[in-house]
Amino acid sequence: MSTSAVAGLTGSSRLRPSVKGPTSERCGVVSDPSYIDTARNAALAFGDSLLGLARPRLRLGVTGLSRSGKTVFTTALIQNLMEGAKLPVLKAASQGRIARVRLVPQPDPDVPRFPYEAHRAAMNGSDRRWPESTRRISELRVEIDYERASGWFKGPATLTLDIVDYPGEWLLDLALIGQDYKAWSMQAVADARKSHRQKAAADWLGDLAGRDADGPADELAAEAASDLFKGYLAKLRADPEAVAVTPPGRFLMPGDLEGSPALTFAPLDLGHDREPRPGTLAGLMAERFEAYKRVVVTPFFRDHFARLDRQIVLVDVLAALDAGAPALADLETALGQALSAFSVGRNSWLSSLFAPRIERVLFAATKADHIHHSSHDRLAAVMSLLVSRALSRAQGAGAQVEAMALAAVRATHEVRIRQGREELPAIAGVPEAGEEIDGQVFDGVTEAAIFPGELPERPEAIFDPKSHWQIRAPRFRPPLVEADAGGRLKPPPQIRLDRALEFLIGDRLA
Repeated sequence: MSTSAVAGLTGSSRLRPSVKGPTSERCGVVSDPSYIDTARNAALAFGDSLLGLARPRLRLGVTGLSRSGKTVFTTALIQNLMEGAKLPVLKAASQGRIARVRLVPQPDPDVPRFPYEAHRAAMNGSDRRWPESTRRISELRVEIDYERASGWFKGPATLTLDIVDYPGEWLLDLALIGQDYKAWSMQAVADARKSHRQKAAADWLGDLAGRDADGPADELAAEAASDLFKGYLAKLRADPEAVAVTPPGRFLMPGDLEGSPALTFAPLDLGHDREPRPGTLAGLMAERFEAYKRVVVTPFFRDHFARLDRQIVLVDVLAALDAGAPALADLETALGQALSAFSVGRNSWLSSLFAPRIERVLFAATKADHIHHSSHDRLAAVMSLLVSRALSRAQGAGAQVEAMALAAVRATHEVRIRQGREELPAIAGVPEAGEEIDGQVFDGVTEAAIFPGELPERPEAIFDPKSHWQIRAPRFRPPLVEADAGGRLKPPPQIRLDRALEFLIGDRLA
């Protein structure tokens, strides 16, 4: 049975990295003592917590791997809260206890503001387009006036919600804190030689074969190798079915560091029997790898990531399922590498002041509107499977962890179509211009009904080559939203955004 039958239609944590001790001095590189950053993190957390005693505050981190819809999620979250959308699972909203939600100036003057208004206008405008992907950290502060439901302080209160939006590539970079150059190099080279990556990596691998790791520390050689490696990473990211990339993530979004030594290095084929030595090309690369961690990764962790109270990680699981087993393996590896560096757990009052840990982490498989609702639970089960090891670790530390399937903006509606004598559960929406399904190229205006396939009952079957299932995940345009009686556009429909909000902030609105 085809999975793409088409019918035309009319009309919890502050997370703390497992940092190894100072690196070997063979290359003249020594990491900063970890206790210095720990003390600084504690001081920042203490200041945040003292401010929070006067008015409840919550810092929510939002990130996602490539094309997971992270910017859409953050925009929809703010819009639904500010415009009083129906959010039945968010208890404070369904019980009528939220009085007012407003945007206020953000707390950190050195962090760009999340451009909520521009993203909202892009989705709701006449051309209805999805916002551009996040390429830097941004922040927005929302104040929620609400009525406490119970407790000693029953009555009016205000929750200050700081939303910290950052690229998923930066999350993957945090795994580098616990790695040295040799280990990272060996893994990057092995990944590039996998069959599904060889085409993208061909130019870099061809050059790599001629690079002498024990040769002189030549600046031009380092630049040439780095440029080819960055080209390989760019090709991975450009692949419409790619779901994860190899760190360093800042190579693809250098900002003010473009051309700096900290961003001018690449893996070398060292093998198991060679170590980087001072004065060699490998030694130079290793020094710059450590500089990247010191200049780029550690400041992000120290100044932003370590101050988060809650975290949501968005993942385009459907794209990986559509691409096949190699992409699923890449996705599982990327999630495992990112999450293995952290510990999570439950805060006591004192630990929240001095040694904060994230208490709630949500792993969300996005674009649930691209499949029929009968497969939503199966999609959530696949998400749980992909992060099962991380889930067990986090739950054992006392954190609340959940996996779900959601669509922050629902771009489709459900219909039934006929294929032969069968009636199939389908979805209908407007495919993006240029999207091709069963040989038909869509113009971005015509609506189509599509049978996307069904996920297997057992999530483990996604890795079983003998299991016969298929999934098709085409791209759809944002939905056409209706106006209310006053002429204002209503928030777009969503799937389980209210459930995600209840898990992430509901306890602070009780």
